[in-house]
Amino acid sequence: MMTGMKGPLRWLVLALVVPLVAIAGAVLVLDHEPAQFSLEEAVQQWSAPTAREPVRGVYTTAATLQILETLLHKRGGYLSNDVMPPGAWMDNVPNWEWGVLTQLRDMAKSLRNEFSRSQTQSTEDPDLTRADNHLNIDSDSWMFPAAEREYSSAQDALHAYLQRLDDGGQQDAQFFARADNLRNWLGLVEKRLGDLSQRLSASVGQVRINTDLAGETAAEQSTATAAVRIVKTPWNQLDDVFYEARGASWALLHLLRAIERDCASVLEKKNARVSLRQIIRELESTQEGLGSPIILNGGGFGFTANHSLVMASYISRANAAVIDLRMLLERG
Repeated sequence: MMTGMKGPLRWLVLALVVPLVAIAGAVLVLDHEPAQFSLEEAVQQWSAPTAREPVRGVYTTAATLQILETLLHKRGGYLSNDVMPPGAWMDNVPNWEWGVLTQLRDMAKSLRNEFSRSQTQSTEDPDLTRADNHLNIDSDSWMFPAAEREYSSAQDALHAYLQRLDDGGQQDAQFFARADNLRNWLGLVEKRLGDLSQRLSASVGQVRINTDLAGETAAEQSTATAAVRIVKTPWNQLDDVFYEARGASWALLHLLRAIERDCASVLEKKNARVSLRQIIRELESTQEGLGSPIILNGGGFGFTANHSLVMASYISRANAAVIDLRMLLERG
């Protein structure tokens, strides 16, 4: 192909083509979703070796730390704030990272406001306050401050909380396994899954009745909206929403497994362990391998598959199970 080219032109073509090929190869290598990890591995890595059973909260905090560790140090590191190729040319993994980060922020906020406090008038844990603040830095920030540096600081703060929690000689760090604390965190989970389910389902376009004010006759809103709306996810955002849902489900899967350990007594009392396991089972299905190199968007009953609708099905069922679990926890 380059035989008839003169020397300078040939070198110019090589100077342009070789870097593009190298970047394309790097994109293929870095376009990778991390595998799941076990809770035991997370506890061993983040807590001090001990012969006794981990105290309440160790599993949840260790799982949160391991999720954050994976976000920062997976293959290629953290990519969402990259301003140079190959990271700047990628969107699947950055959207996966956004889904994971959303769940991390919700858990950090719940640890700070719910699980570590016995009541509304109790004081906040300083390490959890720091972790929550550092995690809320813009995920796209690459300098002043760099997102990775802030998230690493959040990791340090969470680790400090875990060390105090796991130290039998200290009593100022606590994790309260209570039905109301668990129910409040599940309320955040419910909203996140509901949002993802709606956006995934809109991949083929839907006519939806406006139910914003349904259920309360005195409810009002700021401005009037149409009674019927047509909702459709733009074609260039289909894979973005899909991978965000994959990341959120991956992180939530580990957090729910940890909560099952730390809140075992609450779940047993409410006979709710099987309900939690059903949520975990549905989320496990969202992590199955893809049989296609691209996210297909066939019609609802069309000839080709629609990966978004399949993902929406799993997440909707998980969300329905979360709603049932929250109702179960409200009962005496």
